[in-house]
Amino acid sequence: MALSSAGLAGFAALTRSRVEKLVPPDGQFAVVNGKTVHYLERGSGPPLVMIHGLAGQMRHFSYALLDILAKDYRVILIDRPGSGYSEAIGAANIRAQAAHIGDFLAALGVGKATIVGHSLGGAVALALALDRPELVERLALLAPLTHPQDDASGVFRGLAIPSAAARFAIAWTVATPMMMMTGAEGAREAFAPEPVPDDFAIRGGGALLSRPGNFRAASADFMAVNDDLPDMVGRYPDLRVPVAVLYGRGDRLLDPQIQGRQFADAVAQAELTLIDGGHMIPITQPEVVADWIRRSG
Repeated sequence: MALSSAGLAGFAALTRSRVEKLVPPDGQFAVVNGKTVHYLERGSGPPLVMIHGLAGQMRHFSYALLDILAKDYRVILIDRPGSGYSEAIGAANIRAQAAHIGDFLAALGVGKATIVGHSLGGAVALALALDRPELVERLALLAPLTHPQDDASGVFRGLAIPSAAARFAIAWTVATPMMMMTGAEGAREAFAPEPVPDDFAIRGGGALLSRPGNFRAASADFMAVNDDLPDMVGRYPDLRVPVAVLYGRGDRLLDPQIQGRQFADAVAQAELTLIDGGHMIPITQPEVVADWIRRSG
């Protein structure tokens, strides 16, 4: 058993090295609260900050959206704590991540910005607007998580690991081969009903989830996802910034009615737009999403 575990750990380390050569860091690094933040800036104009979702990283936005939006905005992409090439902060709950990102934006001197959040990144963006309103000009939320989610999609069930010790052990043994075997199926569910781009693993950064550290962080994020949401739901009527929400009608990961319509009904200044598509519209429909962000300003 020890030899088997050692072999799996070696395979995980080798895979991590290979993946990092295929998907290296794209941006630069800053140290905030003693932790490294990986971010990328491009363009000029009003600041626009983009926060990715669960098990993702900044290439979900740089795949196509970044080049389009950088023509009109100073775009700042962030790897959330523990994701991509950002260092984990020891707390995976939504408000802790928002606080860390808020400290990063303050340190960068961004001022009030449009905050774009996708999926779990939408919940982080909402927490930022609730807790640090001085940093938020408006919210543009793409298929956001806004309410507690009890029945997780099958694509995330492999992340349901309650113990931090178990997460570490699994990340360094079976997680890498598991992700290599099931990653394509998971991507199909995440993108459905739209197709997965052939270059998603590299250009879209999907391969990074096979790294042990990224898997551990995604599992921690998943287990903490409902820690703050019940309290946040009660505070949504207190939001004082414009909020635009965009959902694909065919989203199979998050219910547009529960996560989109119920939220918009509870927030006077929120507006919901539905389009044909699935959960990964930042990648599959970048022109549509970019036009919507501009119009919702």
